[in-house]
Amino acid sequence: MHTLRSGLVSLVLAVLAALMVSGPAMAAKPLRVILIPADGGTEDGTRADYTPLFNAISRQTGLTFDIRVGQSYGAVVEAMCNGSADIAFVGAVTFVQAHQRKCAELLAVAVEKGQSSYYAGLFTRSTSPIKTVAQIRGKRVAFGDINSASAFVFPVSMIMDAGLDPVKDLSALRLTGSHASSLAALTQNQVDVAALSFDSFDKAIRQGAVDPKGIRVIAKSIAIPYPPIVMNTRLPASLKVKLKSAFETVHTAPGVTPDMIRGYGGAKVDRYDTKFSAAKFSVAARTMARIDDRLKGEILKKASAR
Repeated sequence: MHTLRSGLVSLVLAVLAALMVSGPAMAAKPLRVILIPADGGTEDGTRADYTPLFNAISRQTGLTFDIRVGQSYGAVVEAMCNGSADIAFVGAVTFVQAHQRKCAELLAVAVEKGQSSYYAGLFTRSTSPIKTVAQIRGKRVAFGDINSASAFVFPVSMIMDAGLDPVKDLSALRLTGSHASSLAALTQNQVDVAALSFDSFDKAIRQGAVDPKGIRVIAKSIAIPYPPIVMNTRLPASLKVKLKSAFETVHTAPGVTPDMIRGYGGAKVDRYDTKFSAAKFSVAARTMARIDDRLKGEILKKASAR
């Protein structure tokens, strides 16, 4: 009997020990973060933009993150909706797409100088005669990803506002997949005009990838809600609360330096707002609706024919 009792005690202790080991191990499982390939080219470069921020959140909460970059904006939406990503950095239009499919909700939006907005632009070389959007007629234009707010949706809308047909009135279209690639196409004289965000343009200047004296701004868009960080709607409610609390206060957390509070393009921002209303993205939804599937199909067809 004593031997049996001792065996049972040993078994219970072993089970408890196993639970103590497996519990923290399960809690330590990294949250899967996916980033839109906004600034193109290198995955390491895009991941480096947000690594300081997620390191700060880790320092504050003990949570860990596995950060990767999606192959396209659409791939990031699919990752959120099929459950293979927990958190994502997305564009304004990408958020609307994922939100409409009920797989993403806002986590945090960066604030810089009291604002949570950014701008798209149409750029040309400083030696170009193009000075207005109307003068783009008959020219070669580079756009980024077809689901990008600032590298496609808003620039195409700006062209339409100028009375131009983005398919019939442009001599050639290029879909480069990223802001950086569109800017490179412009500087290498492969196109006459490039569509990209001012944040991406500023990043290219900081990195020495472009001489600002060689580029002229043709037009600037209306304000677009800043590209948000979103979380999967399937996450446990308690984890959502923990994440929101962490992002809201990360800029004042012990051991976190201002240099770690980064946003789009790796630029330093003041803080993150977790109370930003999803309704403010209605401007992106309205602009996105102007470019229907028929027009997208014609643009893709023309871009592939070059």
